[in-house]
Amino acid sequence: MQQTAANSSTVAKRPRLVIRMGNKTMSFSVADAAAEKQIHYEPFTVRSGISMAANLREAFHSAELLNKGYDRVLVMIDAPVLLMPIEEFDKDTVEVLYHHAITGHDGEVVLHYVLPSLNAVVVFSVNKDLKLVVDDHFADTKWMVVSTPVWNHLHQRSFTGNRRKMYAYFHDKRMDIVAFDKNRFKFCNSYEVGKYMDAVYFLLYVWKQLALDSQKDELHLAGTLLDKDSLTAELRKYVQNVYVINPTADFNRAPITQLKGLPYDVMTYFVKGR
Repeated sequence: MQQTAANSSTVAKRPRLVIRMGNKTMSFSVADAAAEKQIHYEPFTVRSGISMAANLREAFHSAELLNKGYDRVLVMIDAPVLLMPIEEFDKDTVEVLYHHAITGHDGEVVLHYVLPSLNAVVVFSVNKDLKLVVDDHFADTKWMVVSTPVWNHLHQRSFTGNRRKMYAYFHDKRMDIVAFDKNRFKFCNSYEVGKYMDAVYFLLYVWKQLALDSQKDELHLAGTLLDKDSLTAELRKYVQNVYVINPTADFNRAPITQLKGLPYDVMTYFVKGR
């Protein structure tokens, strides 16, 4: 049965706990203006061989933040995405469309939410058992894919200057490539990348698809880059303006940027919001 990504049944004054679930990674974080870095961040060691739902159940026995009585949660999950223009979205057919476009996720709960600034609807799926664990422990749950805060932030960055821009966000052994045309996605796709040359191949392929100018237009890289020096050196053989986004400079030296291991998407969420 189709469900929406937000289910707000209670309103609480306490901040919303953030659970991030990536590719075999899990962490918990919550805003705290009194903390040195402005948030509390707690990574959790995921056990291989058991599901993420089972790992989360185990985390409730040991993770400090999960046992502080938060009743509101945002789950940021790394999941395959179907993007749809708002004007073409139909909640009665979205589940069928999702499973037609994204295979191998039958039986999962299909969720969606709107990105108003980009006139798009994000459709994704969540394991039923995992969703049940979250719903059993929190009264107010929201879900979104990990790249959402990054997409919104990069969209705002795209308005600076007159040059066209393409962005790549590296996370969870994948690379999201996005480009924007005013208030819409011009391009958005995700690629599995095991080596930096894989990233080079996909980036240059999409660059050519978008007919970008190798002398004038810009390529911006964010997140956990694969072999940063080799990657940028190889790309600069073909694209003159290649930039690596530095979170400290990007977010005006916000204390949160000094937290070691904090994913760029979680950082962006806390600094810029969804």
